[in-house]
Amino acid sequence: MTVDRSRPDLDDTTVEGLGRLSEALETMEQARGQLYGFHQHSGKADRLVQEAVELFREAGHSQLADDLDRDLVGRNVIADRWTFQVVEDFDDNYWSVFRAFDERARTELSGGDRHVLEARMKQRERTAGHPAHEAGPALSE
Repeated sequence: MTVDRSRPDLDDTTVEGLGRLSEALETMEQARGQLYGFHQHSGKADRLVQEAVELFREAGHSQLADDLDRDLVGRNVIADRWTFQVVEDFDDNYWSVFRAFDERARTELSGGDRHVLEARMKQRERTAGHPAHEAGPALSE
């Protein structure tokens, strides 16, 4: 017996709310990826500055090398923090809470089913019987 992931037992407003929350989480996942990109790019930039410092020293530009080394290499990107601390704080205090609420909403409202809104869209938009429009796993005809 196949379970219909489009959850016909749920009202449209609940399904739309689950879909909106899921979309919000997906958007936050993209933002998190950009934050991790910022973290990695910042670290790479710091390493490149360190290389520039060594090259300036080698070329005899000691004062500039010393100033860069003292004032820029290893500098906090925001008050009291390097980017790894920003990422950790974000993960611990926002992202994990966001994911927990998404899971809670799915558990309480749809028995844990994900992408119910999309499953309904698939049922509505596919052409039954077409070989490239199969219902797929856990989606009844």
